[in-house]
Amino acid sequence: MDASDRLVTVFGGSGFLGRRIVRHLRLDGFCVRVASRHPDRGEALRGPDDRQLRWVKADVYDERSVADALANAYGAVNAVSLYVERGRETFHSVHVEAAQRVAAQARQAGVKRLIHVSGIGADPRSPSLYIRKRGEGELAVRAAFPDAVLIRPAVMFGPDDAFLTAIIKLLRRLPIYPMFGNGQTRLQPVYVEDVGQAIAKIMQQEQTGPILFECGGPRVYTYEGFLRTVASAAGIKPILLPVPLAAWGALAWIGEMLPSPPITRNQVELMRIDSASMPEIPGLRELGISPHSIEQILQDILTKGSPI
Repeated sequence: MDASDRLVTVFGGSGFLGRRIVRHLRLDGFCVRVASRHPDRGEALRGPDDRQLRWVKADVYDERSVADALANAYGAVNAVSLYVERGRETFHSVHVEAAQRVAAQARQAGVKRLIHVSGIGADPRSPSLYIRKRGEGELAVRAAFPDAVLIRPAVMFGPDDAFLTAIIKLLRRLPIYPMFGNGQTRLQPVYVEDVGQAIAKIMQQEQTGPILFECGGPRVYTYEGFLRTVASAAGIKPILLPVPLAAWGALAWIGEMLPSPPITRNQVELMRIDSASMPEIPGLRELGISPHSIEQILQDILTKGSPI
């Protein structure tokens, strides 16, 4: 790959995962164009050594701006996601229509490598609207860009996440911690930096053809086991109380009326299914990445407040 082939456009590059994707692409020598609805916010944070990083205005709902953001790019990453539907921003408009638009414009622009971020469990036949639209989005992307690489991360954690850090705060504040259901749902949390590194490594690869990766951490937990692991590392001994998922769904419905809902119905739906990678699908280890454990990162968060 010569210098003219080093430009990658990242949609969703200002998000929790997107920031890590951008950083790892730059560490691997790529020039990065971050496509954002608010590029001025990113440009204002750019340092003097960020000459290989550019923010451009783009809206995944607008075909022309998507096409402009992809002009002359070697690769593209779509890391745009939605967890709460509001107005025109629906699971279908973001995970299906916008995903298809990015893929179609990437192919038309002659992009050589497209990576689409989905999620473990994505299934177009799922009764869950969120999970179903994730699955439909994968199909739409593959129809528009047959050689697209699909990345399915498990639930991601990191120092500034809305998952692990929120659980630690609640465990510290609540003497009795309400669990989702009976706590037996299986999950395989993955460190967000590992997923960002995986995407950068895939962008370096030369092979073509449809490829699917599932990114999970080094250990599969039950939800109850995960809570006990986190509590133990933080020196907490909570009482874990099973709460029916139907009750959580009702609470989430009320919570979604707030500007920043503490829990969404989508999150409740995700706790109904296992979220673990399938052994027959390649993942982090096949990319030469040794995944970080919850315990490694948690200790670092608790002692330093920063990632490894």
